[in-house]
Amino acid sequence: MVASQPNNPLHGIKLEQIINDLVAHYGWEYMGYQIKIRCFTHDPSVKSSLKFLRRTPWARAKVEQLYLKMLQNKRH
Repeated sequence: MVASQPNNPLHGIKLEQIINDLVAHYGWEYMGYQIKIRCFTHDPSVKSSLKFLRRTPWARAKVEQLYLKMLQNKRH
């Protein structure tokens, strides 16, 4: 049984969607400036970012925080 997560704004959003939304909103250059990881600064792509973020929890957490910040800013 899958429990509902009403207090989790990331529930049901795939990592690929998060990356695509961030790239559309900020672009790779700004993302690389905000989160200094190679997959954003050197020949960035969604595929390389997904590969890195899926096996690097600290980097994924930073990307999720940037995404939540973007959502919050869009609401205001």
